[in-house]
Amino acid sequence: MKIGLFIPCFMNELYPEACVSTLKVLKNLNLDVEYPLDQTCCGQAMANGGCSNEVENLAHKFVDIFKKYDYIVAPTGSCVAMVKDHYAPFFNDDPAYNKVKTSIYEICEFLHDIIDVKEFDVEFSHKVGLHNSCHAHRNLNLATPSELNKTYNSKLKNLLKKVKGLELVDLQREDECCGFGGTFSVSEPAISTAMGKDRINDHINSGAVVMTGVDMSCLMHMEGLINRDNNPIKVMHITQILAGEKLS
Repeated sequence: MKIGLFIPCFMNELYPEACVSTLKVLKNLNLDVEYPLDQTCCGQAMANGGCSNEVENLAHKFVDIFKKYDYIVAPTGSCVAMVKDHYAPFFNDDPAYNKVKTSIYEICEFLHDIIDVKEFDVEFSHKVGLHNSCHAHRNLNLATPSELNKTYNSKLKNLLKKVKGLELVDLQREDECCGFGGTFSVSEPAISTAMGKDRINDHINSGAVVMTGVDMSCLMHMEGLINRDNNPIKVMHITQILAGEKLS
């Protein structure tokens, strides 16, 4: 299979180490990965701001770049959900978009459902708390939402349990929003901050020394609050753990 790696624009600029870890995870599994250099933003930020014309241009650029790949993999739930759930109005049942829509995966979803990884040959001997970001959780179904009366399953926890030495802690609220929400954190900063602090405190009170998740945007929001309050907890994207990166 030929894999096209999509990296969110803000991760490319602010969290290059998590981007490199994403590539490392795929390469460690001997997968054939390309990173198209002409890729850019998926358009989610513009969509949140109501700029539909700009989103349409970016949507067509995205599809043109990635339609040739068997799979498209990205280290983010929200951008993948953007492509899968919000591009359709711009394509009028275009076969190229339909192919992209069914080929794009958040990396953990890809590792769990497509590759079916049995074990990661890495060690991470720390207590870890998992933050379930909203788009990945409910749009991509990476775990069972707590409000549903169903047997619980988490693709993310299933993968983390394959890392040697890692101990997952139990949170009081498994899938509560961090309060980031893109433009929500700008328009409602007080509520956003309170939600983020609640999420952080749940992890700290549960004994986690590392908070992880699949959406660096959520982790970025909470990392800012952690650093401002000098909280005793670190933030790492899940690919950094799966790639065997050390806790700094």
